[in-house]
Amino acid sequence: MADLDKDYQTRLSAGDIEPDPAQADAIRQLDALSVKLSRRSGLFSRAEPPKGLYMWGDVGRGKSMLMDLFHDHAPVKRKRRVHFHDFMLEAHEFVGTWRKLDQNERRRRDAHVRGAGDDPIPPTAKHLATNARLLCFDEFHVTDIADAMILGRLFEQLFARDVVIVATSNRHPDDLYKNGINRQLFLPFIAQLKEKMDILELSSARDYRLERLGRAPVYQSPLGAAADQDMDAAWKRMTNGETPSPMKLNVQGREISVPRHAAGCARFDFSELCDTPLGAADYLAIARRFHTVFLDHTPILSPANRNAAARFVKLVDALYEAKTKLVISAAAEPDHLYPTGDGAFEFQRTASRLHEMRSTDYLAAERASLSLDVA
Repeated sequence: MADLDKDYQTRLSAGDIEPDPAQADAIRQLDALSVKLSRRSGLFSRAEPPKGLYMWGDVGRGKSMLMDLFHDHAPVKRKRRVHFHDFMLEAHEFVGTWRKLDQNERRRRDAHVRGAGDDPIPPTAKHLATNARLLCFDEFHVTDIADAMILGRLFEQLFARDVVIVATSNRHPDDLYKNGINRQLFLPFIAQLKEKMDILELSSARDYRLERLGRAPVYQSPLGAAADQDMDAAWKRMTNGETPSPMKLNVQGREISVPRHAAGCARFDFSELCDTPLGAADYLAIARRFHTVFLDHTPILSPANRNAAARFVKLVDALYEAKTKLVISAAAEPDHLYPTGDGAFEFQRTASRLHEMRSTDYLAAERASLSLDVA
C-alpha cells in the first residue's frame, strides 16, 4: 500500500475524515499517478510524462485535502502546491518584468529558450518549469480576461516542458471562463486540458466543509476559555488533522505573515490582522487565498481603537465579497461589538454582514472570484 493511501487510511482511522467512495476513488487515481511519476524519476529515464489530473466538484467535497495528500507524497523533487490565482499573479509579474528588459538583455537571458523572440510566454514557462516539474493548483477557475488570453500558450509551453499538472476546481473544464469575453479564443485551452489531464468528478453528495462549520457556532461570544476551546475544536475539524505551519503571502511586493495555515484555512489573532498597518489589498489577498479564516480575540470596538476598527471593517468586507468563511471569537455579539461613539452607526452594515456570514446559506455558498487588479 502506497504512502498516499496509508496517510488517507490513517486519517480515516483517527476520525479526522469520514469514509467516502468518491474520495476513495480519487485516492486510487492519485496513487496511480504517483506510481507513474516514480517510474520516470530515474536518472536515465526518458519516459513520457503521465497525464495530470483535474478534480472537480461542488464546494466541500474534499478536493483540496486530497490534492494536499498527493502533493506531500508525490515522488518528485521539484514540486509546488499553489493557489491558482497566486500562480497567475506570478506569471503576470514575470511577463511584466520581462517586457521591461531591453532587447540585448532578453537575448542574453533567453538565448536557449526556443521561440522567445519578443514573446514573453516561452521564457515565463521556462521560469515556472525550472522551479517545478509537478504543479498542484488549488481552486482552478478563470474569470479574468488577462488570464484567459495567456493561459493557452502558457500551458502549451509548460506541457511541452513535461510539467505534470494536478488541479482542483468547482467547474468542469467545459465551464471554465463561461460567458467570458472572446471565449472562442479560450476553447483551444479547454481542449488542451482535456488532452493532457484526466478529468475526475468528485461526486460526493455531502458537503463536508459545511457539515464541519455547522457543528458549532462560527461566531463565539463572549471571550474566554470556553470560546478559545470552541475555536480550537473548530480549527481541528476544519483542518482534517493537518499540522499547521506559517507562511508568507506576497501582495504587491510586500509580505503578509500568516502565523498558521492548514487545509485551506488560516488562523490569526485580531491584533495580527487589525492592529498592524494592513489595507484592503492585503485582506483581499487573504480572502482569495483561504476558504476559511479564523479570527481570535476580537475586542469591543470604539473610537479609542478606531484604526483597528476600520481595518476590521475592511477585513469583513473582503471576506464577505469573496464568500470566504469566517470563524470568529469576539467580546460581544455583532450588534454590540461597536456599541457607541463615532463610527458606531457606520458599523451597523458590518454587523449585518457578520450576522449573514453565520447563516447556512452563506456557509454553503460557493466562493466568489476576486479580480487580480484588487489584490
